[in-house]
Amino acid sequence: MFLSVFDVFKIGIGPSSSHTMGPMTAAVRFLDLLRQADAAQGAARLKVVLHGSLAFTGKGHATDRAVALGLLGYLPAELDPDAAERQLAELHKDKMLRPLGLPALDFDPATDIVFDYGPALPGHANGLVFQAFDAQARLLLSETYYSIGGGFVVTAAEREAPMTAVAGETAAWPFPFENAATMLRMARESGLSIAAMKRANEAASLPAAEVEAGIERIWAVMDGCIARGLAQDGELPGGLRVRRRAKKIRDQLVNERGANSSQPHVVADWLSVYAMAVNEENAAGGKVVTAPTNGAAGVVPAVLRYYLDHCTGASRAKVQDFLLTAAAIGGLIKHNASISGAEAGCQGEVGSAAAMAAAGLCAVLGGTPEQVENAAEIALEHHLGMTCDPVGGLVQVPCIERNGIGATKAVAAASLALRGDGTHFMPLDNCIEAMRQTGEEMSSKFKETSLGGLAVNLPEC
Repeated sequence: MFLSVFDVFKIGIGPSSSHTMGPMTAAVRFLDLLRQADAAQGAARLKVVLHGSLAFTGKGHATDRAVALGLLGYLPAELDPDAAERQLAELHKDKMLRPLGLPALDFDPATDIVFDYGPALPGHANGLVFQAFDAQARLLLSETYYSIGGGFVVTAAEREAPMTAVAGETAAWPFPFENAATMLRMARESGLSIAAMKRANEAASLPAAEVEAGIERIWAVMDGCIARGLAQDGELPGGLRVRRRAKKIRDQLVNERGANSSQPHVVADWLSVYAMAVNEENAAGGKVVTAPTNGAAGVVPAVLRYYLDHCTGASRAKVQDFLLTAAAIGGLIKHNASISGAEAGCQGEVGSAAAMAAAGLCAVLGGTPEQVENAAEIALEHHLGMTCDPVGGLVQVPCIERNGIGATKAVAAASLALRGDGTHFMPLDNCIEAMRQTGEEMSSKFKETSLGGLAVNLPEC
């Protein structure tokens, strides 16, 4: 198993990796599939059906908009917001797609994107079916995709047999660890840090300079997202009339410097506001990095920014080690459990992000591989059972604050781990398995459908 740092950290747009980035990518993939089909030139109309969580919270997550953007040819990392808005307006007016290499296709987003509120598809809670018809309404091509979290998309066939495409892959990587126990054994045998092993794996498929440049770009986008979030004000879109708070809190903290700087909780306030700034940007549809998802995108950058701004002896040179370590932990969680809120609840999103951030912080503060594994386990353990219950299907309440709290848990977990020698009772592998089992047992009401929890307990005024 090898999950690249560039798979864990994907540059894209908000508000959701599974509900926005994934469906957009699936739409692009379907057009590519249609171009290869024998009947492609007879295609005259497209239809898309959203199932499960994509149907129940798709409006709040802008899934219909994401599908339309994908059918216009846009991928999340390449989106030009101004051009995209113009083309969306034209599509809603003309109700016609003109993809390269295909005939003009009738497509009205208002009627040809169907929200199916029946049972979810069998492969995953986030399912969508693309269909192409000829002028006589005969079905020419149909493909089912699952958006499995973090922007990852698989077809139904890939979901049913996920290992066939990577058979024999492990021999290609210098350190092919599939679980934390193997990761620690390889670290002991090689004398390398988790970040160094992860870097060696990346270098097996990309030149070292490209790996370094790519990670630098990831951090630049993360840090830029914090900066934008701290500078913006006003209401977030979606109808809940939730106001941005990060800028106001940041301004208060700046104005209070000196008089209240001795208060220990002030540093925690900075940590929280970094995370909230990212997730306010995400909720507004801004440019973010999955870490490992959009809904949890604030935790990792907030803890890394906390390290750079507030930790004695912090070094900018350690940013890459932080992100490589975090990506290694995120890869283990995704491989052995899930990072999808629709599959595991928010324990799979913010819980995974906190484990990743705790591991990264522990590593750059001098932690051994054993202490790093301990930090990740502590952070994940104390998110077990957390539900995904976004009010109105929007990644706003409780998601924005939840990232701030997740970041504080990550720092606490790293600090606790550094106070020990890495020996602890519950291994990270067992904690990940506990999360997987908990996610399986969790009612679908609490897994990104907005049918339970906070989503149905709203203020009456």
